[in-house]
Amino acid sequence: MKVYLDDERETPEGWTRVYWPDDAIELLRTGQVTEISLDHDLGDDNRGTGYDVVKWIEEQVATNHFVPPKIKVHSANISARQKMELGIASIHRLACR
Repeated sequence: MKVYLDDERETPEGWTRVYWPDDAIELLRTGQVTEISLDHDLGDDNRGTGYDVVKWIEEQVATNHFVPPKIKVHSANISARQKMELGIASIHRLACR
């Protein structure tokens, strides 16, 4: 399953759309997500951002031997994108240990 986390953009064909980090994490927990594409700004920071999903994946890889899916960032927020990409790099390092 391919998961697309975004509040505004059109969902690419073949992807499952979610609007909030907790929805993305719920799908990740199933172990059936092969790819995830993340926006950062989702319209309500109190409900979370795409970075929250990156942090969750990183923690699961580090503590529970979670096998991460392919992770992409499609956020237009440059500083948030950089932060998310650093988290993804950490996930790759942890997953390769």
